[in-house]
Amino acid sequence: MKYRKLGRTGLQVSEISLGSWLTYGNSVAEETVAKLTKRAFELGINFLDTANVYAQGEAEILLGKALKSYKRDSYVLATKAFWPMGEGPNDKGLSRKHVFEQIHASLKRLQTDYVDIFYCHRYDPETPVDETLRTIEDMVRQGKVLYVGVSEWTAAQIQEGLGVADKYLLDRIVVNQPQYNMFYRGIESEVIPVSEKNGISQVVFSPLAQGVLTGKYRKGQQLPEGSRANDPTANAWIFNFLSEGHMDKVEQLIGLANELGMSMSTLALAWILRQSNVASALVGATRIDQLEENVKASGVVLDAETVQKIEDILA
Repeated sequence: MKYRKLGRTGLQVSEISLGSWLTYGNSVAEETVAKLTKRAFELGINFLDTANVYAQGEAEILLGKALKSYKRDSYVLATKAFWPMGEGPNDKGLSRKHVFEQIHASLKRLQTDYVDIFYCHRYDPETPVDETLRTIEDMVRQGKVLYVGVSEWTAAQIQEGLGVADKYLLDRIVVNQPQYNMFYRGIESEVIPVSEKNGISQVVFSPLAQGVLTGKYRKGQQLPEGSRANDPTANAWIFNFLSEGHMDKVEQLIGLANELGMSMSTLALAWILRQSNVASALVGATRIDQLEENVKASGVVLDAETVQKIEDILA
């Protein structure tokens, strides 16, 4: 496993990280969470990601139980808040009240005294940015949060957050968590340039396009039994990537991966890690073999010719 610095900080995170969106507390039970966590550490993964809203807190509970066996200083742990956690008017967003209460609730579920990274899970137009960042700053000063992050913020929103932090001498944003993969490249034009300029890394989610870029979904073939695409109630997002146009590109990418002697998932993850601004690709494995396959991408460097072939396919 290779490691990269997170933004302008001295924190080192594994190039492949393990997440719990749509898995822990849903399709992945407690026993499997423990096994995946154990294998992740054995493979060199030191970066684990969750959020309060994943299975309405259950993902944090399961991850907290799995991590009890490991020294707290041996891993980097991230969680988030923004999405509704109840039906009340203050059970969502990034107000001081909601952020304060959700950080403490997450720490309790995770059975830990602090999280390494706290993400604003989206931008909240209803709350002044200075209110949110001052609240997180309070948590930083109390030792409950170490680094400040955002998720799916636009370049303008990130710039606004940096301006507020500088104006009031608050801890700066050092990481953004966007969706990024071969079929979803929106961060390349503005978010990455702004981030590079300001010492902010990307930790990307859905790097395999919900599994479509693993090669297990093939054009003209039935959906594999037990796959995410066969459970639309658990994962409706995958169907955005199963169009005929996407599947035509998958077939060509599989051919290229075969020429290179690597799996489709290794190719897709290595393509993401070609970006120096990406600190880690966040995978959501449900089986040990998936995790083991994803980790193979760490350290793989695609040459310029291969990158150009991929661009030609994706064009």
